[in-house]
Amino acid sequence: SNIDEIKERAKEFIANKEDRANLPERKPKTIKLLGQRMVTTNHVISVQADRGTSYWIYFEVQDALVAAYNELRDELSLREFGKPFDELDEPHQKAVTAYYPQKISEAEPKTY
Repeated sequence: SNIDEIKERAKEFIANKEDRANLPERKPKTIKLLGQRMVTTNHVISVQADRGTSYWIYFEVQDALVAAYNELRDELSLREFGKPFDELDEPHQKAVTAYYPQKISEAEPKTY
Protein backbone atom coordinates (compact mmCIF):
# COMPACT_ATOMS: atom_id res chain seq x y z
CA SER A 1 0.00 0.00 0.00
CA ASN A 2 1.01 3.66 -0.28
CA ILE A 3 1.23 3.89 3.52
CA ASP A 4 3.75 1.00 3.64
CA GLU A 5 5.76 2.75 0.93
CA ILE A 6 5.76 5.96 2.99
CA LYS A 7 7.12 4.01 5.97
CA GLU A 8 9.87 2.34 3.93
CA ARG A 9 10.90 5.61 2.23
CA ALA A 10 10.97 7.32 5.65
CA LYS A 11 13.25 4.58 7.01
CA GLU A 12 15.62 5.10 4.07
CA PHE A 13 15.58 8.87 4.64
CA ILE A 14 16.10 8.67 8.43
CA ALA A 15 18.91 6.08 8.41
CA ASN A 16 20.62 6.83 5.07
CA LYS A 17 22.49 3.55 5.50
CA GLU A 18 23.99 3.82 2.01
CA ASP A 19 25.28 7.35 2.73
CA ARG A 20 23.57 8.80 -0.35
CA ALA A 21 24.27 12.45 -1.12
CA ASN A 22 20.58 13.30 -1.66
CA LEU A 23 19.63 12.15 1.86
CA PRO A 24 20.50 13.63 5.28
CA GLU A 25 24.23 13.82 5.88
CA ARG A 26 25.81 11.26 8.20
CA LYS A 27 28.38 12.44 10.74
CA PRO A 28 30.24 10.79 13.60
CA LYS A 29 28.53 11.10 16.98
CA THR A 30 29.57 9.56 20.29
CA ILE A 31 26.59 7.97 22.03
CA LYS A 32 26.78 6.60 25.55
CA LEU A 33 26.61 2.75 25.50
CA LEU A 34 27.08 2.66 21.72
CA GLY A 35 30.37 4.54 21.23
CA GLN A 36 31.16 6.56 18.12
CA ARG A 37 28.71 5.98 15.27
CA MET A 38 27.89 7.52 11.92
CA VAL A 39 24.39 8.95 12.27
CA THR A 40 22.19 11.28 10.26
CA THR A 41 22.37 14.55 12.11
CA ASN A 42 20.10 17.14 10.54
CA HIS A 43 16.96 15.50 9.31
CA VAL A 44 13.38 16.61 9.81
CA ILE A 45 10.33 15.06 8.20
CA SER A 46 7.72 17.71 7.57
CA VAL A 47 4.13 16.63 7.08
CA GLN A 48 1.98 19.07 5.15
CA ALA A 49 -1.54 18.37 3.99
CA ASP A 50 -3.83 20.46 1.91
CA ARG A 51 -7.22 21.51 3.21
CA GLY A 52 -8.91 18.67 1.27
CA THR A 53 -6.86 15.92 2.93
CA SER A 54 -8.97 13.54 4.96
CA TYR A 55 -8.33 13.46 8.69
CA TRP A 56 -7.80 9.67 8.49
CA ILE A 57 -5.21 9.84 5.70
CA TYR A 58 -3.29 12.48 7.63
CA PHE A 59 -3.16 10.25 10.73
CA GLU A 60 -2.26 7.16 8.68
CA VAL A 61 0.73 9.07 7.32
CA GLN A 62 1.71 10.20 10.83
CA ASP A 63 1.40 6.61 12.10
CA ALA A 64 3.57 5.34 9.21
CA LEU A 65 6.29 7.86 10.09
CA VAL A 66 6.23 6.90 13.78
CA ALA A 67 6.32 3.22 12.75
CA ALA A 68 9.43 3.94 10.65
CA TYR A 69 11.25 5.30 13.71
CA ASN A 70 10.00 2.42 15.87
CA GLU A 71 11.21 -0.20 13.38
CA LEU A 72 14.63 1.43 13.02
CA ARG A 73 14.94 1.62 16.82
CA ASP A 74 13.93 -2.03 17.18
CA GLU A 75 16.44 -3.11 14.51
CA LEU A 76 19.23 -1.22 16.29
CA SER A 77 18.18 -2.53 19.72
CA LEU A 78 18.16 -6.14 18.52
CA ARG A 79 21.49 -5.75 16.72
CA GLU A 80 23.30 -3.99 19.58
CA PHE A 81 21.62 -5.26 22.74
CA GLY A 82 19.84 -8.47 21.69
CA LYS A 83 16.32 -7.36 22.58
CA PRO A 84 13.57 -5.10 21.21
CA PHE A 85 13.52 -1.41 22.13
CA ASP A 86 10.58 -1.70 24.55
CA GLU A 87 12.44 -4.33 26.60
CA LEU A 88 15.52 -2.15 27.12
CA ASP A 89 16.15 -0.28 30.36
CA GLU A 90 16.06 3.52 30.31
CA PRO A 91 19.81 4.14 29.68
CA HIS A 92 19.79 1.75 26.70
CA GLN A 93 16.55 3.27 25.35
CA LYS A 94 18.17 6.73 25.59
CA ALA A 95 21.16 5.46 23.57
CA VAL A 96 18.91 4.11 20.82
CA THR A 97 16.80 7.30 20.84
CA ALA A 98 19.98 9.40 20.54
CA TYR A 99 20.91 7.34 17.47
CA TYR A 100 17.43 7.73 15.94
CA PRO A 101 15.81 10.88 17.39
CA GLN A 102 12.25 11.34 16.18
CA LYS A 103 11.95 14.57 14.19
CA ILE A 104 8.52 14.99 12.64
CA SER A 105 7.17 18.48 12.12
CA GLU A 106 3.67 19.49 11.14
CA ALA A 107 3.42 22.31 8.63
CA GLU A 108 0.32 24.45 8.25
CA PRO A 109 -2.12 23.01 5.70
CA LYS A 110 -1.76 24.42 2.21
CA THR A 111 -4.66 26.30 0.69
CA TYR A 112 -4.97 26.28 -3.08
